[in-house]
Amino acid sequence: MKREEKASISIMKIICVSIILILISGIGVMAVNTNLKDVKIILQNGYEMTALTAKATVSEILEENNIVLEENQKTIPDQNAQIEAGQKIQITDKSYHEVQIAKMSEEGVETSLEQLLQNYAPITEKIVVEQVSIPYETVTKNTTGAEANTSNKVLQEGKDGLKEVTYKIKYQNEVEIEKTMLSEVVVKQPVNKIVQVQKKSTSTSRAATTSRTASTSTTTVINGETYKVTAYCSCSKCCGKTTGRTASGARATAGVTVAAPSKFAFGTKLNVGGHIYTVQDRGGAINGNRIDVYVNSHSAALQWGVKYLPVSVVQ
Repeated sequence: MKREEKASISIMKIICVSIILILISGIGVMAVNTNLKDVKIILQNGYEMTALTAKATVSEILEENNIVLEENQKTIPDQNAQIEAGQKIQITDKSYHEVQIAKMSEEGVETSLEQLLQNYAPITEKIVVEQVSIPYETVTKNTTGAEANTSNKVLQEGKDGLKEVTYKIKYQNEVEIEKTMLSEVVVKQPVNKIVQVQKKSTSTSRAATTSRTASTSTTTVINGETYKVTAYCSCSKCCGKTTGRTASGARATAGVTVAAPSKFAFGTKLNVGGHIYTVQDRGGAINGNRIDVYVNSHSAALQWGVKYLPVSVVQ
C-alpha cells in the first residue's frame, strides 16, 4: 500500500507542476498580447499600412517596420511622441525653413531663437498692379527708290504706350520671396514714329557747289536696291552673347558696323540711306535684301524699328 501511495503522490506532484507551468506561460502570453497595439502608418504617397507593435514611440515603430525618413520628411506626431493603440503616424514634407534649420543644426551652426522665429514668420500674398511703358517703333517710308541723295522727314512723332501688369507677390518678413505675373492689359497703344525718306532738293548756290566739289568720296550704285534695315546691339537678346566681337573679329562700333549678307565682303563700305557703314558682321537671318546696323543699346535697337532704305556700295 505504501508503495502505491508514494506513486500516487508523485503523479499528483507532476500534475501540479505542469498546471503551474501552463498558468505561468498563459500569463506571459496574456502580458505580451496586452502590450501589442494596432497603429496605422500613412506614407507620403498616400499608401496606408497597419502595424501590430509593442513599441512605444514613433521612431521605434518606424524602425521596427524598416521605414527610413528622407532629409526633407517629417512625421506627425513628432518622432519622439508616445503612440497609443489606434493612433496614426503620417509621413509628410518638411517646410523649406525646417529643412534649413535641420541643416544648420547638423552643421553645428548656432541658431538664435530670434532667427528661428524669423524663419517661421508667416508668408503673406499681395496682388500688385504695375504700369509698364511700351516702346514705340519707327517706321520708315522710302519714296526715292535707289536714290542716294536723300533726307529724312518726320511725318509723325512716336509715343510710348502703356500697359498694366498684375502680379501676385509673396512676402516673408516684409521681403519679396516670389513674384508671379497673373495678367497684363494694354491701357494705351504705342504710336509709331513715321519717317519719310525723300530726295534732297537740289541747290544752285555757291555753297552747295563748293560742298560737292570738296567731297572726297563718290558713291556708285551696284545693283542698287531698297533693303530692309533693322538694328541690333551686343546684348544676349540680339546676339546670344555679349562679347561685342563681330564675325570679322573687329569690335562692333555704333555708326560703323553693319551685318550684311555674304555677297558683301568684310570691309565693304555701304551707303545706307545716306550714312556710310562698314561690313564687319554676319547673321543667320541676314540674307537676301536685308542688313542689320549696330547700335549702342537694346533700347536704341527697338527705337530704330524696321526701315526700308536704299543701299549702295561706296567705291
